[in-house]
Amino acid sequence: MATTSKTGTTSTDITFPQLKRQIANRQLAPVYLLHGEEGYYIDELVKTFESLLPEEERDFNMYTLYGPETNMETVMDVCQRLPMMAEHQVVIVKEAQSVRADSLNKLHHYAERPNPSTILVIACRGDKAKGKELLAAVKKNGVIFESKKVSERNLLPVISDLIKEKKMTVDPKALSMLRDYIGTDLSRLYNEIDKLSFILGAGAMITPEAIERNIGISKDYNNFELVDAINARNAAKAMAIVEYFRNNPKNNPTVMTLSTLFNHFSNLLIYHYTHDKSQSGYMDALGLKSPWALRNYETAARSYNVRQTIEIISALRECDCRSKGISSRQNEYDLLKDLIFRILTSSGIIRM
Repeated sequence: MATTSKTGTTSTDITFPQLKRQIANRQLAPVYLLHGEEGYYIDELVKTFESLLPEEERDFNMYTLYGPETNMETVMDVCQRLPMMAEHQVVIVKEAQSVRADSLNKLHHYAERPNPSTILVIACRGDKAKGKELLAAVKKNGVIFESKKVSERNLLPVISDLIKEKKMTVDPKALSMLRDYIGTDLSRLYNEIDKLSFILGAGAMITPEAIERNIGISKDYNNFELVDAINARNAAKAMAIVEYFRNNPKNNPTVMTLSTLFNHFSNLLIYHYTHDKSQSGYMDALGLKSPWALRNYETAARSYNVRQTIEIISALRECDCRSKGISSRQNEYDLLKDLIFRILTSSGIIRM
């Protein structure tokens, strides 16, 4: 059965994989406060808690309460009950972010002296928890987990971890395709990877062809290939990709393309200004995990010097404004074509 740990763990001490592993290993605390912007991690942890008890114990020892529909006195009353023919009961308070701060803070009375046979989970999805006294009490007697939004810079390792969980591997190009087209929507990422796992099976490699076939992202006409074409100054290929985007706007919004290009050239500027010119120096400066990813910037640096890179970033900012209707009513894909022309002609040479 589950054992309860009373050592407090703050959000700065624990990560999502660590906490999930602790729960799976039955290293449990009496109170958990899950809060923060990234709803995916909170949803996954709540699912883990919901499966904590054997099925035959859930009818009498699993309670799910909703913040907007209950009061904190009721929550505390339920938590003080003894489990029925079991070692623990689990009480989950969902949508706690909708509870007023002064009301939610009342739970500090319980969290200061929690019932050791109850596991209380307070889920504040999409928002930080309110109530200083509650936070202090949970920090002392339980676990606080802050679910932070994943930045685009740190997205690749997160996607890799999701794929490893499914006991699969991924081609570097396919990894970039998932990042560029799904972005930081972790719920959608997980669902798409889950679908690929079901179709391809454990041990399979996720390839660009598998993504094109099963998710609907073209392996030849995507932001990854557009960056490659721009790096190689291949105007014909770059313009063909933009035309494909124009004809398939649903899967290829210009806002995503502009974001990809801006991140690429911002990183290229960092590459140019990195003092340590070794491979490890560049990888540390850019936050890269793989030498394969560095090759992209090595190629780009041969095509665009510092001055050109700064000019391109300025052009990207201007295009972003114009695509939002500032000083322009031009079609967004025409704007994108104009932008790429400006990028490719920043040194006055275009290879057709």
